[in-house]
Amino acid sequence: MQFALLIYESPKAFAARKNDDPDPYIGAWRAYYKAIVDAGVYVGGDALEVPETATTVRLTNGTRRVQDGPCAETKEQLAGICVLELSSLDAALDWAARCPAASLGAVEVRPLAPDAKHRITG
Repeated sequence: MQFALLIYESPKAFAARKNDDPDPYIGAWRAYYKAIVDAGVYVGGDALEVPETATTVRLTNGTRRVQDGPCAETKEQLAGICVLELSSLDAALDWAARCPAASLGAVEVRPLAPDAKHRITG
């Protein structure tokens, strides 16, 4: 079963990405990535640019409305996604708890929906 780990980070965590100095948070991410690859559970994923680069699109009464920035103004913003192939929700929760973002932000665990994808893609 595949699970998406939706990774939410604080502005401080986003800022750490651009720091050239050794940073414990980035080091923790390197170790976490190595662990999920070595465990053979990593399917894919990527980091996202800072929330300020987002553009949100809504369709209201047939009219496209474009908003600069993310959907919601909150302390933590979606920072990336990681897809893992795991045996159970408990295993996904264990990997989410090991994720560095869990200590500074949040990690939402959500099963992928292959049936919905199949209905869409045929």
